[in-house]
Amino acid sequence: MLPMPQQVKKTLVFSIYFALAVSTLLVFWQVRNFGFINYDDTSYVYENPHVLKGLTEDGVIWAFKATDASNWHPLTWLSLMLDCQSFGPNSGRIHLVNLFLHLVNTLLLFTVLKKMTGSLWPSAFVAALFALHPMHVESVAWIAERKDVLSTFFFLLTLAAYTGYVKRPSVYRYMLSLVLFAVGLMAKPMLVTLPFLLLLLDYWPLNRLMPQTVAVSDSRRGKSAPAASKNPTLYRIIIEKVPFFALSVVSSVITFLVQRSSGTVANIDVISLNNRIAIAFLSYAEYMGKMVWPQNLTVFYPLNPAGSIPFWQVAMCALLLFGISFFIVLLGRNKRYLLLGWFWFIGTLIPVIGIVQVGLQAYADRYTYVPYIGLFIMLAWGLPELLAKSPQRKIVLGVSMVLVLTTLGICASRQVSYWKNSVTLFSHANQVTQNNYIAHNNLGAAYGELGRHQEAIEAFRQAIKINPYYAKAHNNLGAAYGRLGRYQEAIEAFRQAIKINPDYAEAHLFLGYAYLAIGNKNSALTEYNILKSFNSKSANNLLKQINK
Repeated sequence: MLPMPQQVKKTLVFSIYFALAVSTLLVFWQVRNFGFINYDDTSYVYENPHVLKGLTEDGVIWAFKATDASNWHPLTWLSLMLDCQSFGPNSGRIHLVNLFLHLVNTLLLFTVLKKMTGSLWPSAFVAALFALHPMHVESVAWIAERKDVLSTFFFLLTLAAYTGYVKRPSVYRYMLSLVLFAVGLMAKPMLVTLPFLLLLLDYWPLNRLMPQTVAVSDSRRGKSAPAASKNPTLYRIIIEKVPFFALSVVSSVITFLVQRSSGTVANIDVISLNNRIAIAFLSYAEYMGKMVWPQNLTVFYPLNPAGSIPFWQVAMCALLLFGISFFIVLLGRNKRYLLLGWFWFIGTLIPVIGIVQVGLQAYADRYTYVPYIGLFIMLAWGLPELLAKSPQRKIVLGVSMVLVLTTLGICASRQVSYWKNSVTLFSHANQVTQNNYIAHNNLGAAYGELGRHQEAIEAFRQAIKINPYYAKAHNNLGAAYGRLGRYQEAIEAFRQAIKINPDYAEAHLFLGYAYLAIGNKNSALTEYNILKSFNSKSANNLLKQINK
């Protein structure tokens, strides 16, 4: 086959960049009209005074000290502050920043893969799948997931710098990759597995673990003899990763301490180790299934209660995972892209697979933003090899690629539309999941913001019916009753919230207001004293109302 003329190749590469950009914008451009979501967007932007003030000296200091949102990610806070500094708490424009980062990540992924592998079309296909897969909608359309798109930006820059270092070794390129990795960890600590990924990339496509010899002339025999290998030794390759591993360890320790202090890490007596392992196997299988068939996607998937997972399901998922891993290892010598892709997927999910259970979700679409790249690589390089002997190979691959990407783009566009506001998002969540008390509670809160208080009450009641021990739903139910002047019912709801969580300051505050509304100042004063013992800032507000 004749080599492609340089000018034609440049035009083709530019066309691919253009197609990736246009298709990404077509799917996600609707976010410019979307509002905030009452799930994490509150703490990340529109109820966070530090972020709303923009980039201030106090705000920057707070960003590096803050453990809000159960994470230490100062770069994410600073990026949101910059948004508010630039155009205020305008949800549409903040959404567009997320979209811009996703677009840049798509183009960067294509560039990095092309640079690493030298393969144009497989790299383009991986980038297109990354851009348009419906499972990636959450990371882009949710403002609170700025940490996903921002950390991935630095993740890909790290890979680009590392590739440059491998091809043209220098202290500058090595240090650049290390600094970019450190910055990425300050956007989201999920990048802690990157050092392992660099070792995989050394295996393929960078081929640093493969012996490479160069023929040199032997004048005495008139023959060529092999020169010493150009690749570094395995020992040196591992040693150069030590600073990366050190950064990962530091980030992991900080994250664990922050999440434990915030109370978001589930204790072993709440979710047993056996159940965590079961959840991990189920989650891996779920992620693989949704990669092929992305249906019934939503913002929150309820966690199965301990002991409720059938053993046969866990066994089947474990067998699937170990079976695939076994065959990948067998095929890895001849098809090295399979080994890279599979262990990219397995490895990068480990921080969020559920062994250390953080939050109430079983799994989440956003967790696949980086891990799916591994599965996409397996497809992009595997399918052409599978059809290598077919005379219609190019036609079949071309038509299949267009059909798959078009279908994914349509599905992703529809998934994006659910993120328009809290009502559309959580109404959809209730349609595609069962017993989703978080979705019912947040739907009720959205109704309350719109003044639809009776609908809010019904939603809160539904949340409580599913999970009677969810204090937040009881508190929200009391607030909804209060807005309708049904103070006695409100008092009962607040008392129930406090019974579940005696330290629930907001419930004590609202209960105090409800007592005042029915003229019971003594009981309101009791709630004030409790708030004062919590050192709650809202205690003085309640006292002012009592003294009126």
